[in-house]
Amino acid sequence: MEKIKVGDVHIAFEQRGTGPPLVLLHGALCDSRSWRHQLDVFSQNFKVIVWDAPGCGRSSDPPETFTLSDYSKCLAALIEALDMDRPHLLGLSFGGGLALDFYRNYPDIPKSLVLVSAYAGWAGSLPPETVAERLRNGIQLSEMPPEVVVNDFLATLFTESTPKHVIKETADIISEFHPAGMRAMLRAFAQADLRNVLTEIRIPTLLVYGDIDQRSPLHVAEALHDAIPASRLVVIEGAGHLVNAEAPKTFNAEVQEFLTSISLH
Repeated sequence: MEKIKVGDVHIAFEQRGTGPPLVLLHGALCDSRSWRHQLDVFSQNFKVIVWDAPGCGRSSDPPETFTLSDYSKCLAALIEALDMDRPHLLGLSFGGGLALDFYRNYPDIPKSLVLVSAYAGWAGSLPPETVAERLRNGIQLSEMPPEVVVNDFLATLFTESTPKHVIKETADIISEFHPAGMRAMLRAFAQADLRNVLTEIRIPTLLVYGDIDQRSPLHVAEALHDAIPASRLVVIEGAGHLVNAEAPKTFNAEVQEFLTSISLH
């Protein structure tokens, strides 16, 4: 992977393919490997950029006081460094919230948004008591052995029908989490309330959710869909939170159809 430095943070990223730029933003406790089921497919028609967010994978840890807008600044620096022109942003879970925050701060940069299993920040989509419990649990877990963290998160990421090799791939990624990076990301997302940006979105937006998602249930999806003008909501049956890994063929087809339709205009 290549690296750039933003302030004191080193950010690892990979580029693949040619065509319009498409940036993939992973969720919490994961890294760029989360897109293993998408890279080969999407890079046939797009120049795909995957990063390890600050505090994840091969990137260095940010200060634990990092806000979601600090993550957005790092993403803006990466986009500028690679001289991307109007990239499509595709974000899953935390990555979806990051895409929304990025649009709030840099509305003229993205060409489209694909929000997968996304929230308007935890504070913007979940009851305060749920946010407090998730944050408290996450901070405690950050001090636990990797196998404890893996078992806790896997319980709400997949459905019972998910192939074992898919679960193992994700478990291997989560087991390499950065404790400090995990705390920074959880605190940033717990504080984030992006509801006010939803009605201001003026670019094509696709929402993709699994219908058995325990972490960002369909009422979260419907709230975003109702608030974002002209957004399109796709619900994939039988899939959970990591819908891109659990139903990759359907997910890839829906995303490619959406992105191709934009490129034709």
